[in-house]
Amino acid sequence: MSTDNQGPIWEVFVQTKPGKPYKHVGSLHAYDKEMAIENARDLYTRRNEGTGLWLVKAEEIVSVKSGDEESYFEPADDKIYRHPTFYNMPDGSKHI
Repeated sequence: MSTDNQGPIWEVFVQTKPGKPYKHVGSLHAYDKEMAIENARDLYTRRNEGTGLWLVKAEEIVSVKSGDEESYFEPADDKIYRHPTFYNMPDGSKHI
């Protein structure tokens, strides 16, 4: 919990339309998930900017930075299937 007595920080992700990816839009303070949801709704979707919300306590996020561990960021050149440059896209494909 933060030392400024505003509650823990929650990271907010909004989905703009069904099927679209969620994008990080900001952070807020809240004491519990109900309060976080209400605050996120009021702050980030009050003008119909979104159709879905994800909220995550900032303390629960695990991250790896580029300098932390080389193996996470080494290119996988020996696994060409991970690079979709040679696949043909079907006509009419959306959101791929």
